[in-house]
Amino acid sequence: MGPTASGKTRVAEGLASEFDAQLINADAFQVYRGMDVGTAKPLDRGLYELLDLKEPNEQYGVGEFCQDAVRILKGLWESGRSAVLVGGTGLYIRALMSQYEGLLPQPDPALRAELQARLEREGLENLVAELLSVQPEAAGRVDLRNPVRVTRALERASNPGLPIKVDLPPFNKVKLGIHVDVDLLTTLIAERIDGMVQNGWVQEVRLLLSAGFGPGDPGFRAIGYSEIASHLLGRTDLEEAIAAATAETRRYAKRQRTWLRSEPSLVRIEMGDEALATAAQTVRAVYV
Repeated sequence: MGPTASGKTRVAEGLASEFDAQLINADAFQVYRGMDVGTAKPLDRGLYELLDLKEPNEQYGVGEFCQDAVRILKGLWESGRSAVLVGGTGLYIRALMSQYEGLLPQPDPALRAELQARLEREGLENLVAELLSVQPEAAGRVDLRNPVRVTRALERASNPGLPIKVDLPPFNKVKLGIHVDVDLLTTLIAERIDGMVQNGWVQEVRLLLSAGFGPGDPGFRAIGYSEIASHLLGRTDLEEAIAAATAETRRYAKRQRTWLRSEPSLVRIEMGDEALATAAQTVRAVYV
């Protein structure tokens, strides 16, 4: 684990090589096809599971991730192999390794589209009234001013489904978190964003727009995609879009650092030339 631009991919790939382990992606946006540059997708995708699963207009969440990861991990356990989970989506890793209960499967796309259409046609107040009528307890836990929260609560009320059971094989588990000085991380983020632009991020977003994807699609919640799309649609200039993406990436990294401070049983690894060696030594000392 680690904040964006911290170097966790390099360490993870090194560990996988060291221990003949399977790499498993735990980044919420690297699951989307065609979103490669702006999500910093690994160059050697053949090393990974759970990359390029969805189109940018499809939903993917923690419940489906846990289902997919458990399936892969069971196969690895049966064949006697280890795994390295790597990604910046802390909830995915915590939910899987802590074997969360009560996770729900992905909602019915038709139901979601119907509720979205009703929201636009009838307004939020009508949906809130329906939620209060059919699920008053759920309504008490939801921000009723937030249309996304309200529609999600109605989805669960209309199509509850069976909770997902996260049942991991009995692997020994260790969580490693890459730590980077804040000032250095700020520099690394700026360098990463600049590199993404140089490597064709704008062209990537242009292709996505031409394929019919865009702001409003789940994949475009990835940092920077909506900002660059706004530039390509003539609403902002490129410098403004890049500045906005950089600022949001810094805010996201701050949220990740806050999350990692509360992560149970996390072993902190200082980013640097010795990070991989330290990580490998930690694994060997505990489990090998």
